[in-house]
Amino acid sequence: MPTTICICGGGNLGHSIAGRAAAVLEGRGEVRLLTRRPEQWSSTIRVEDDLGHVFASPLAMVTDDAGRAISDADIVLLCLPGFAITEELQRIKPFLSSHALVGSVVCSTGFFFNAFQVLGTERPLFGFQRVPFVARIAEYGHRSYIWGYRDEVFMATCHADEAQTEDLRALFATLFGTPVNLLEDYMEAALTNSNPILHTGRLYSMWRDWDGRPFDKQSFFYREWTDEASETIIAMDEEFFRLLNALHIRKGAIKTLLEHYESTDAASMTRKIRSISSLSKVMSPMKEAGSGYVPDFQSRYFIEDFPFGLAIIQRLAKERGVSTPVTDRIMAWGLTVITASRP
Repeated sequence: MPTTICICGGGNLGHSIAGRAAAVLEGRGEVRLLTRRPEQWSSTIRVEDDLGHVFASPLAMVTDDAGRAISDADIVLLCLPGFAITEELQRIKPFLSSHALVGSVVCSTGFFFNAFQVLGTERPLFGFQRVPFVARIAEYGHRSYIWGYRDEVFMATCHADEAQTEDLRALFATLFGTPVNLLEDYMEAALTNSNPILHTGRLYSMWRDWDGRPFDKQSFFYREWTDEASETIIAMDEEFFRLLNALHIRKGAIKTLLEHYESTDAASMTRKIRSISSLSKVMSPMKEAGSGYVPDFQSRYFIEDFPFGLAIIQRLAKERGVSTPVTDRIMAWGLTVITASRP
């Protein structure tokens, strides 16, 4: 039976997942896009990856009308930052069919918790522990790039039966172009040491002592990674795993950052992160200021990863009585610079 998928969100991942899925599903289903700016979109999104593949097939619909996009969709996939998830769930809720499965491409910013509150505790949900690839827009609404597919992606479901779960796993393995493996519990996807720790720890190590003077150039976020950044995120990760133990999260469901980066200490982690080609082009979140560059404290690295990523870890740790002094210090710094930089 043909599958109708609605992608919610027109950011980096929304572009690449929608464009790739439309090409992969051509003739076997349709892909719709729900976006606030449909007038800026072509009906066909050209997606190029670093393996030399090009995906370019028409989307069935690009619209800002939630009713049209959602009403008979089988699968709804949110490709949105954490701060936009609750509002989008409220927007689509009236139009969801009884059989629709709702998910998020990344769950570390509160998707499952928000979905329970907005959609109730019986709606079949799914979500991923980490994003399937690095994606960047080349031309808004027209072209995007994929840099580096993951070797595997981990997915969790909640209130979906065994058949639904297996169908989803197989479908997204095809759509993402990488193996999808199943987690045993939604909390194994809801909590991750990816962006909420990786980004915030790196940002803190870069700019905690910034004196306000512009930098000569915009730095690379990963290519210029430092041992200090590695030491910081390793310390945060140790606190994170104390929380996982307190929550009785299955051992092995989430890898430590040292395991994930195939490292034994801060120095080897730094070498590994600097060597990842798919991350080498990613710039630090900065903006022009006169003839130089300054940190952009209103970028998604800040306004998503601190209050909607790291905040979940910190809140759960406090609820379980888990001490997180490093996380607390970094969280306090992040919220301070975010608040101070607001217009």
